[in-house]
Amino acid sequence: MHETAVSDMDDLRRSLVGLLPKLRRFAMTLARDAADADALVLQACERAIAKSPMHEGEARLDEWIYTLARTLWAEEARKRPPRATQASHDPASRERISPAHPLHETILSMPEGLASVFVLVNVEGRSYGEAAGILGIPVATVTARLSAARLKMAMIVAEEEARRA
Repeated sequence: MHETAVSDMDDLRRSLVGLLPKLRRFAMTLARDAADADALVLQACERAIAKSPMHEGEARLDEWIYTLARTLWAEEARKRPPRATQASHDPASRERISPAHPLHETILSMPEGLASVFVLVNVEGRSYGEAAGILGIPVATVTARLSAARLKMAMIVAEEEARRA
């Protein structure tokens, strides 16, 4: 019995390692800061390992870990002071949170709720229902946010093309 538990834990850890790039991308849509996103990923993985007996296949591991990350972020948000609205407009701050790829910067320039929905549906290929479950919001909200995110993305791309012309 103990060997099975160890094997299951090893499987969980291997699966978590495979999910790290996707989980970090999702965490960046929440945290907007690489260090905070990395800390969130670590917390989510630690929580998943600690609560692994509770998982028992109730949902796909990736959906479960994303939901854990979102819940942890929401819990932490209640504890920390509100972010200054100028942080996203401060060039030093943008440098700190912007990954190398311009698409990542574009996604992170979207409001938090839009970025998370966009990444889950358009980048990760999740269904609207899966995204709704991960984010803890109704499917109608996913639809509205995704529409707004796509419009924002189209606007940013059009502005970039006009700038290049």
